[in-house]
Amino acid sequence: MQRIRVWDVYVRLFHWALVLAVLVSFYTMKTEAKPFLFPAEVHAKAGYIVLGLLAFRWFWGIVGSFFARFATFLRSPQTSLDYAWGLIKRNPQPYAGHNPIGGWMVLVMLLSLTFQGVSGLFLSDDIFFEAPLYAALGQDVSKTLLTLHNYNATLLLVLIGLHLGAIVLHRLLGEKLVGAMFTGNKRLPGPPVDAAPDSPTLTQRPLWLGLVAIAGAASVSLTWWFW
Repeated sequence: MQRIRVWDVYVRLFHWALVLAVLVSFYTMKTEAKPFLFPAEVHAKAGYIVLGLLAFRWFWGIVGSFFARFATFLRSPQTSLDYAWGLIKRNPQPYAGHNPIGGWMVLVMLLSLTFQGVSGLFLSDDIFFEAPLYAALGQDVSKTLLTLHNYNATLLLVLIGLHLGAIVLHRLLGEKLVGAMFTGNKRLPGPPVDAAPDSPTLTQRPLWLGLVAIAGAASVSLTWWFW
């Protein structure tokens, strides 16, 4: 077994902050939302946080550390099929970062979450809450977006279920995905297919770049929070 540094601290903070924000979002809309007096308002603020986090992840997927980059984990359909076949045979190739199927799942979830957050900026419950951009596109468009927002919420629940199922499956195969997202490290039986290059500029991003990304994400959330 070899220990490999995979997830930088920014990816780990993003992941767990997103988990918390999404949990609050679903709790305030799918339950009685106790003890919140105005769950729609709490739901919206959680959505603003999600938008900021997503702004960070899209940016970090382009300029971030090696395993955080989309170019690293978005693989060809043939590679994805080959990996799926290996998974069926319970002998998948080892990947340090996202495997080919997991990589595409990450992209789908990011797109779905982005649509959910952006569409929420145009909604209203016609009683207590009106989003910052509700009046921008008109009531008819807002109603259409509300319908799509609700459908996409169901899609997100399906995607989250698949994600959790994949975590359990990989744990049965000996790969501890949850632990790696806490520590940043993975233990693999051999050299991974996606071994990082011997380049500090790719595997260790400068502190200032991470701080810029965080500041940009915070500005996105705060902009909508105080609109």
